[in-house]
Amino acid sequence: MTKHYLAVDIGASSGRHVIAHMEGNVLVTEQIYRFDNKMEKRRGRLVWDIERLYEEVLEGMKRCAMAGKIPISMGIDTWGVDYVYIDEEGRSLDEVYAYRDPRTNDTDKELEKLISADELYEHTGIQKQKFNTIYQLFEDKKNRAEIYEKADKFLLIPDYLAFRLTGKISAEYTNATTTGMINAKKCDWDEELSERLGIRKTLFPRLINPGSRIGRLSAETVQKVGFDTEYVKVASHDTASAVAAVPTDKETIYISSGTWSLLGTEIHEPDCSNEAKKANFTNEGGIEHRYRFLKNIMGMWMIQSIRHEYNDEYDFQTISQMAEDYDNKLSDKHKITDVIDVNDSSFLMPDSMKKAIDEKCEKQGIEVPNSIEAYAALIYRSLADCYKKSIDELEGITGVVYETIHIVGGGSKAQYLNRLIEKNTCKKVYAGPVEATAVGNIFLQMISDGTFKDINDVRKHVIVKE
Repeated sequence: MTKHYLAVDIGASSGRHVIAHMEGNVLVTEQIYRFDNKMEKRRGRLVWDIERLYEEVLEGMKRCAMAGKIPISMGIDTWGVDYVYIDEEGRSLDEVYAYRDPRTNDTDKELEKLISADELYEHTGIQKQKFNTIYQLFEDKKNRAEIYEKADKFLLIPDYLAFRLTGKISAEYTNATTTGMINAKKCDWDEELSERLGIRKTLFPRLINPGSRIGRLSAETVQKVGFDTEYVKVASHDTASAVAAVPTDKETIYISSGTWSLLGTEIHEPDCSNEAKKANFTNEGGIEHRYRFLKNIMGMWMIQSIRHEYNDEYDFQTISQMAEDYDNKLSDKHKITDVIDVNDSSFLMPDSMKKAIDEKCEKQGIEVPNSIEAYAALIYRSLADCYKKSIDELEGITGVVYETIHIVGGGSKAQYLNRLIEKNTCKKVYAGPVEATAVGNIFLQMISDGTFKDINDVRKHVIVKE
């Protein structure tokens, strides 16, 4: 009997249900359902429609039943940082704020009166991002005090969706590390940090490791979707699942390329050194007690935003080819060196990405783009430049000279960017799997049910067919 596994992978712009099974040593994946996701503006705040996401999860599960492909297990991964407050009855409280909302822009200044940025990094090893959960919780104490006080628990997005499907409350480790509230060395909630910041320790759910089986679906969920299955708390931060799918067990650099670009390597002990902090690298939790030592880079968000401003006229692969053709024409006239800082905060959530880029170009005294291919070419060049600088920093910190770069995720289809990276870094670039996050999600399920011993076992024996 064929064993099917279901990965529900939800990103900031879309979600997908991927069903998979093994044929010999080949993992065969099939996207069975896909849906859009986006931040919405309500009462002047950027929020997620969490109830719609829950309904989309159910709908995709129903499609599995309709196709006669009942999974023996399932798991959900999403982006990190954002969360849902629930009361003692398990009811959600208030809106679910999105990380790009500017409410925490200045919160770091208030928080650092209680603990310095240097000491905070020593505790958590987490890259400073003003939208990290620690800043959101600290802000809630002041400006959402009524909701904060009513809350019994806060659940990160995949933990909340798991709770809605199973009735079980827990926090999965890899995603919990993105909160900035986990002690990097103890791999648990940092109680000293909670006390110093006045954040209630009772808010934090029980922490469990990726790959933990938490039980089966609730009777209510079974009635809605038409089947029962085992729920596995996979590596529920999407980057942790994507890194699990990197097809090598050797030392390498990975770039998980999606809305964000996450560039780094796997290490076995956290690096909370001053050198790592100055370079703004983070020690996010990984599978099997590894660490994702990486840097957040703005990523495909800029391309996505530009595409929207041109009415989504072209798909991403076409845009990549247009950008390459544009640069090839320019190279006949002069060397292409114009780049911008893709990590500039002005690109985080501008009203117009085109305008934000124009202003940056004018400030730097470089040519302002005048077409979608010109914008895309500038963004790709700038990303490749940023990757090169980040890789130099990474090699300086780790003392390792890496020979290869594995690019996984949807952004791996941008072939021009891949070629620019290879040219800039003088390293061999491998692209894929495209659905790395879903694949890594499924890998954890297969380890959980005993099909494979560990992640190295999977990486050695499984070929992915997308």
